Amino acid sequence: MPDVKPVPRWLRAANRAALALSRLGLTMGPVHVLTVPGRRTGKPRSAPVSPLTVGGGRYVVSALPDSDWARNVRAAGHAQLSRGRRREPVTLTEVTDSTLKEQVMRAYPREVPKGAPMFARAGITTSPDPDAFAAAAGHVAVFQIRPAPPARRNEDAP
Repeated sequence: MPDVKPVPRWLRAANRAALALSRLGLTMGPVHVLTVPGRRTGKPRSAPVSPLTVGGGRYVVSALPDSDWARNVRAAGHAQLSRGRRREPVTLTEVTDSTLKEQVMRAYPREVPKGAPMFARAGITTSPDPDAFAAAAGHVAVFQIRPAPPARRNEDAP
């Protein structure tokens, strides 16, 4: 794996633009907005992500495993996934099985073709092909997305 380059300067502005467009109800390819409680403040924090489906399961990849959103997900375990005006409460569990992580990463360039080149530009992978992505599986964070359980009703409420 090549050395990871610093986060490109344009990434923060691109993320803000994606969040703003989403708030207007516009969709951008596979991009969703993941909103997670902050690990220190509990305030909602949002980040654009591109979920993918592999073997019937849904996943999201953090190219930078220590990014704020990945650390917030680890702390909270739950989030809201939005696309346009549709919102879905979800639970997220970090994938620790190396074989499953490789399968998810191998599928990433096919499932998220416009996002794959960014991994190569940032130095996460050597190229945007499936083998390079599979080789980078040990250096990224992969989270499985599941529907959140229904909210428990307060049985004592009138």
